[in-house]
Amino acid sequence: MTHAPQVAARADRHYLISKSTVERGRRVATRVTEVAAETRREEIARMLAGAKITAEARAAAERLLQATG
Repeated sequence: MTHAPQVAARADRHYLISKSTVERGRRVATRVTEVAAETRREEIARMLAGAKITAEARAAAERLLQATG
C-alpha cells in the first residue's frame, strides 16, 4: 500500500481504499476496490493533484504510467 503516485504507477494492480462512518458515526467501514485499468491514470492524477485534478496532473500521471509500462 502506498500514497506515492510514483510507486503506484509501477504496480501491477491498483486498489483504492476508502473509509466511511456507519451506524450514525459509531463505526467505521473500510472498502477496498480494485481500480480498473482504464481509470488508473485518473486515480494517479488524483494522487498527484489532490482535490482538483488538472490537465498537468493527468499528463504527469500518463508519463509515470508510460515510464513503467
